[in-house]
Amino acid sequence: MRLVASALGALALAGCGGGPDEDVTVFAAASLTEAFRALHPAVRFNFAGSDELATQIREGARADVYAAASPRYAADLHEEGLVEAPRTFATNRLVVVVPADNPAGIGSVDELATPGTQVLIGGRGVPVGDYARAALASAGLEAVLRNVVSNEEDVRGVLAKVAAGDADAGFVYATDAKAAAGRVRVVELPAAAQVEIRYPIAVVADARDAEAARAFVALVLGERGRRALARAGFGLP
Repeated sequence: MRLVASALGALALAGCGGGPDEDVTVFAAASLTEAFRALHPAVRFNFAGSDELATQIREGARADVYAAASPRYAADLHEEGLVEAPRTFATNRLVVVVPADNPAGIGSVDELATPGTQVLIGGRGVPVGDYARAALASAGLEAVLRNVVSNEEDVRGVLAKVAAGDADAGFVYATDAKAAAGRVRVVELPAAAQVEIRYPIAVVADARDAEAARAFVALVLGERGRRALARAGFGLP
C-alpha cells in the first residue's frame, strides 16, 4: 500500500508543473480523449489512432503508457518487447452517426447502401474502421462499403466531418457520439452487426518513470478510473 501511495504521489507531482522528464506521457486512442482528460487533466496526452500511436512507439517516440482501442496493437507491441503485459480496462459499442438535421433522412444502417449516400469510415488498420468492416460483414451489409467517400485516420476525423455535414453518415464509437450530443444523431446497429470492442492499457517498456507510469495505469483500473470511464459511456470489463 505504501508503494502504491508513493507511486500515485509521484504521478500527482508529475502532473503539476514538473520538468519534461518528470511528466507522464500517455499515448491513447482518440476515443479516450474526454474520459482521460477528466481523469487526470495534468498528464501529458497524445491522442490519435491506435495504429498510428503504435507506429510512433516503434519509431522511438517517448511514451510512458499506451492505451488502445483494440487489443491487436497492444498485443503486437508486447510481443516485440515494447510494452509490458496489457490489461483490458474498458469496452465500447459501434454506432452510426448522422448530422443533427439528418438531411439524407437515414433511419437504419441498411439505408447506407442506397446509391449516392456519402459514408465515412476509419481507414484499414484503424480500429474503428476495422470494427466497422467486421460489423458490416457480420450483418451481410458489405454493400455499404461502396458508398464510402473517405477513410479517416481516427474516429474523431469521422465524427468531426459528419457533425459538420460533410457526409451523410459515419461509423464511430458510442462514446464519441455521446461526446458530440446535439451535433449528431445516432443510428443504432442491429444486434447481428455488433462486434466485441475492448481497450487494453500497458506501461511502455522504456518508460522514463516506470513507477509513475504504473500509477497512471492503476488510476485507470481503479475505482476513480472506472467512474470516469462510465461517465463517458464506456463499458467496464
